[in-house]
Amino acid sequence: MTVAAARMVRNGTSVFVGIGLPSAAANLARLTHAPDAVLIYESGTIGTKPDVLPLSIGDGELAETSDTVVGIVEIFNYWLMGGKIGLGFLGAAQIDKFANINSTVIGPYGKPTVRLPGAGGAPAIAASCREVLITLRHGKKAFVEKLDFRTSGGHMEGGDSREKMRLPGKGPVAVISDLGILTPDPVSKELVLTSVHQGVTAEQVVAATGWRLKVSPEVNITPPPDATELTTLRELYERTAKAHAGQA
Repeated sequence: MTVAAARMVRNGTSVFVGIGLPSAAANLARLTHAPDAVLIYESGTIGTKPDVLPLSIGDGELAETSDTVVGIVEIFNYWLMGGKIGLGFLGAAQIDKFANINSTVIGPYGKPTVRLPGAGGAPAIAASCREVLITLRHGKKAFVEKLDFRTSGGHMEGGDSREKMRLPGKGPVAVISDLGILTPDPVSKELVLTSVHQGVTAEQVVAATGWRLKVSPEVNITPPPDATELTTLRELYERTAKAHAGQA
């Protein structure tokens, strides 16, 4: 998942990065094929080049290795909502067939079975970044017919519904799971399976999806991680583990 997501980061693009897998993917891209990618974290760090993965958006590593640090109001109002971010990374607990996501609650909102971390900056990222990538593990509990709560809008009700809401960004361009990659149909905006990872079949992905997943007539096989990607990622995780020993 990390490598597949990293490959979608173009060199020179500005990337709004979250903690966890998105941070690993963005930094892997920066350390390999996209050295000029500008990583921006929600706390206001711009152009950060961390040697290890941060524990949170407030990790001092981000500020110490950044080109500049601005206030959180500026990072959202001017940079993000001003349309200056090329790519945003989002995770989720649930996703539906139009790439709308839930990171708020599982179960009824008033009395949920699980209360999740919440929206944070995700709704603004989903609305305003020129493109959005979503990463989450595949399974029927995550890929659902109907969200328990819509935290952030992807392609809304499908078709041109997002355009009618006049949201500035293009919305999700890909969903990357541990089984494959889904991309929105150009017209209906419904997610379609376009690539499976090595050792995975399209039938397995369909069976792990909570709605009747559409499959592209030509499903690609995701190229496996190469030696450079694997070595770079493993070294990044090793440095991170050593740096955070006793702190995580």
